[in-house]
Amino acid sequence: MSEADVIQIIREGFITTMIICGPPLIAGTLTGLMIALFQALTQVQEMTLTFVPKFAAIFLTIVLCLPMSFQQISNYASLIGDKIIRNQIG
Repeated sequence: MSEADVIQIIREGFITTMIICGPPLIAGTLTGLMIALFQALTQVQEMTLTFVPKFAAIFLTIVLCLPMSFQQISNYASLIGDKIIRNQIG
């Protein structure tokens, strides 16, 4: 296996990780920002108000993005499998 193959596998791993983790992180960040704005405007400082909506938004985003996540993981596993097969044959 050449250095270019290793670099490609690592790069694709980072890209796959960002694609899978990005939507829930963005949803949690935006939800937290909206809740913080709401708390600042209304001066309601309830602790559960921050956790429950963030948890719900992240969970919903994960459920909605599951097909895309499985596809990305499958593509990455195929890339690694192809590299392994090509390395054993060649």
